[in-house]
Amino acid sequence: MANPRVKDRYIAEIVPAMKDKFQYSSVMEVPKLTKIVINKGIGAAVADKKLVDQGVEELSLIAGQKAVATKAKTSVSNFKLREGMPIGAKVTLRGNKMYEFLDRLMTIALPRVRDFKGINDKGFDGRGNYTLGVTEQIIFPEISIEKVNRISGMDITFVTSAKTDEESYALLKAFGMPFINKNN
Repeated sequence: MANPRVKDRYIAEIVPAMKDKFQYSSVMEVPKLTKIVINKGIGAAVADKKLVDQGVEELSLIAGQKAVATKAKTSVSNFKLREGMPIGAKVTLRGNKMYEFLDRLMTIALPRVRDFKGINDKGFDGRGNYTLGVTEQIIFPEISIEKVNRISGMDITFVTSAKTDEESYALLKAFGMPFINKNN
């Protein structure tokens, strides 16, 4: 099986460009994307347990890999939430599936967002990771609008080996992430 085109572009173009830009002494120092985590919180699942199963099924379709239900870590009486109750879904992508998802996200899903002007560059955590919030799951073509009974969003976290936000920003920008540059 051939490498995804985003991975080939990373090896052929992005690594040499990043090595020159940040003056790395070795190609092994160049930051890389280690994993993509897609997380979906389903608050209404406290009342209806079937929503978690639907969330897991939707995330599995989007990611192309089986998602798992997440459970509450603590009890919160105001929300009628008990420790151990299923409250969301998540999936972690690595390797070729990660690059294929990144390609689909940038070329197909993000352009389908209503009034899309780009993604905010404020989602960096200070350690080289970036989190993007998606408000509607229907931007992904794998999700059939007829089968959706509730519009919900998700968080997509890009975990990189970059040490700083600047390196991570340069890496994601080189991959083709459509950032809104407010300061440039």
